[in-house]
Amino acid sequence: MFIGEYEHNLDEKGRLALPARFRIKLVEGVVVTRGLDSCLSVYPLKEWRKIAEKLANLPISQASSRSFARFMLTGAMDLTPDKQGRIVLPEYLRNYASLEKTAIVAGLYNRLEIWDKSAWEKYRLGAEQKSTEIAETMGELGI
Repeated sequence: MFIGEYEHNLDEKGRLALPARFRIKLVEGVVVTRGLDSCLSVYPLKEWRKIAEKLANLPISQASSRSFARFMLTGAMDLTPDKQGRIVLPEYLRNYASLEKTAIVAGLYNRLEIWDKSAWEKYRLGAEQKSTEIAETMGELGI
């Protein structure tokens, strides 16, 4: 299970160290793709296979299904962490998430998200300000 919020720097080669506590779960490799809200999503291979299969089975007759599958699958890159637990984020993914120097790696149970630090702070502040409204909506969903 991935939880928590971690700050890491990207080096000049676009390498990002994954949080040490998660590395054992990611040693076999990860898939990094465009995420929602202008962040990157990082999936362990086992989780990615589940997502990719669902995407592959979306109805191709629906424009929104085709669009979402393209968004997720064409942006995906399979990566293997090096011995220091770093992954090299391709330039197109760094550009998508506006990653420059400091990133936030957020644990979200079965995946990680990588955010530009300033974008994360803006998003988190907005979510915190709407926490009561969000909680009421989640209550309707049984949470």
